[in-house]
Amino acid sequence: MDAEDDDESSGRNKSRRFNDEPSRPWWRPGTRIGRVLLGAGVLAALSAFAVAAMGVRNFLERDARFRIAGTSNIQATGLAEVSRAEMLPVFGEDVGRNIFFVPLSERRKQLEQIPWVERATVMRLLPDQIRVSVVERKPVAFVRQGSQIGLVDGNGVLLSMPAAMMSHHHYSFPVVTGIDSHDPIASRKNRMATYLRLVGELDANGPHLSDQLSEIDLTDPEDARVLMPEQGTDILAHFGEDHFLERYQRYKAHIAEWRQQYPKLAEVDLRYDQQVVLQMTGGASAAPAKLDTGDGKADSETASKPADKKEPAKAAVPKHAPSSKTAKPHTAGKSATQSKSAKSKPAQKKKPAQKSHTALNHTTQTSTANRHPSASSSAGQ
Repeated sequence: MDAEDDDESSGRNKSRRFNDEPSRPWWRPGTRIGRVLLGAGVLAALSAFAVAAMGVRNFLERDARFRIAGTSNIQATGLAEVSRAEMLPVFGEDVGRNIFFVPLSERRKQLEQIPWVERATVMRLLPDQIRVSVVERKPVAFVRQGSQIGLVDGNGVLLSMPAAMMSHHHYSFPVVTGIDSHDPIASRKNRMATYLRLVGELDANGPHLSDQLSEIDLTDPEDARVLMPEQGTDILAHFGEDHFLERYQRYKAHIAEWRQQYPKLAEVDLRYDQQVVLQMTGGASAAPAKLDTGDGKADSETASKPADKKEPAKAAVPKHAPSSKTAKPHTAGKSATQSKSAKSKPAQKKKPAQKSHTALNHTTQTSTANRHPSASSSAGQ
């Protein structure tokens, strides 16, 4: 009996669950008329919202309070080298326009086309103001193009400035060459990266050693050719593309000795690990100079070629390389003194150079002279 009663009760429960209607959301009407009325209400609300939005838009567009009355409504900050007169033509067609119709992104791009502007920000200030914030470029070197001297920033962007303004700013940069306005911006940026590494290494420890650089030729970004002023003449030093401080210190440690032994010295190639190559003016043969290894003796094996480095091709001497005319004033007095002493003391012989006096062992080599075919032509000029 109990089992039959349980079966009957479970059957009644199942039939009750299948016969019950599913529960409805609280917002859904139970009748068809209710659902129609709900849809009409939603449609009316959306229409009212659209009409209100159109009214607000028309109000904002046509209300004179949101119209840019003149250039005085355009504010600018960060202007130093860029004048307000250079900036305002960008917003020329926006004067009299509703502030909401000013294309801010397009105006920002136009501002960044001005050479001195590195980046710009353009904002709306209700009801009728435009605010412009400018970050200007910072020059890092003088650049010489022909007879014109200008400025260039770290990205290779050429900047123009009157000479009077340059003197007013008291710029003391080296002069760079090899940066041309017709070159792609990526090429100019690559060359200026070499310049920034060179100056950064020389000035990293405090003293501004870069102030002693006269001119830097960046035609080859893998070989920074630096014009070093030396007592009335200039020596062209090849610094390569790295180890700038080490090569600068090597040059300063030995340049006086090199000039004493080679009065017509024109170029010094510092791109080797254990030696330097000295080039003379007037087509004179070059001399490889072996560097001291620290025990007073020159390393004869490693000095014959660069250590673990392919010998770089010798670059052509630029037009500003010192000519033989520049070298004459430094040797004329010495040769005249030697001729007089030779007449007064015919029996006296010239003493050989002492090895302890110098850390270099010089040998004559004519093959390096052939690597600089333009040295004689520039000297002839």
